[in-house]
Amino acid sequence: MKVWWLLSSLVALVLAVPLVLAPGPASSGAGRASSAPTTPVLVAVRAAHRDGVDRVVFEFRGGLPANRQVGYVDRLFADGSGRRVRVAGQALLRVRFERAQAHTDDGSPTAAPRRVAYALPNVMTAVRAGDFEAVTTYGLGLAKRTPVRVTTLQAPPRVVVEVGAGFATVQRKVWFLDRDRFVDNQEPFFVAVRRPVVPGAPATGLMDRLFAGPLAGERARGLRLLRSGATGYDDLTVAGGTADLRLTGRCRSGGATVSIAGEVLPTLKQLPTVDRVVLRDAAGSTLDPDGPGDSTPACLEP
Repeated sequence: MKVWWLLSSLVALVLAVPLVLAPGPASSGAGRASSAPTTPVLVAVRAAHRDGVDRVVFEFRGGLPANRQVGYVDRLFADGSGRRVRVAGQALLRVRFERAQAHTDDGSPTAAPRRVAYALPNVMTAVRAGDFEAVTTYGLGLAKRTPVRVTTLQAPPRVVVEVGAGFATVQRKVWFLDRDRFVDNQEPFFVAVRRPVVPGAPATGLMDRLFAGPLAGERARGLRLLRSGATGYDDLTVAGGTADLRLTGRCRSGGATVSIAGEVLPTLKQLPTVDRVVLRDAAGSTLDPDGPGDSTPACLEP
């Protein structure tokens, strides 16, 4: 009986050893490497208008991001740093992809530039707010808050954000600095381009379009938004023929003979309701607020 029990125990031990020590395919090093997920790479951001809808298309290489979040927010913050990201417009739509990146493994950007402007009825700009730890975030600056729909397409992988834009707009001019003309000392240094704005609030629409910046084709021709340190504007009012507004952020001329005033003043004074412009710094100061002509802050003086 003791011999039989001893043999039975030895057989059980021998059979048990492979079950405990032999790794299966899922636990092998090769298995772990082959099962690692591929992070989709954002390669392009495009936008177009059709049938009352503005469509912003995010194109990826390597598949679609598993998680896609699109929704309206009051403010946008940079992934990682938490720093606030300014986006021109009256409504802000946050688009967040996880897992996704907008750079190659060596750090080179795959979806440049960081800020893109559009001359669409509603979508005026797309700003990348983050590309950090496989999370890529964009802010879409809109003329007004409208319904949004998100769809996906394949071949190539794309996420399509559709923003309602079935409302009337009028064409107005926005002035930007012509870098080449300024370098060549050939006036005028500021030139006008056309943008759609909502008729009910043209002054606000024009300032939003200004801070959205030039389109890609306009930048290729040398047009630039001369910010003079400003991040945006606030407290815009139009009354009694005067447009009064305050710049946000810093205010400096850098000793230059041109400043953001050369963009703001003609852009607003094209409106029939505006005869003069009072432009203030972030603290609300300006040189001649009660005078008969335009007024600019001392920080924009050469």
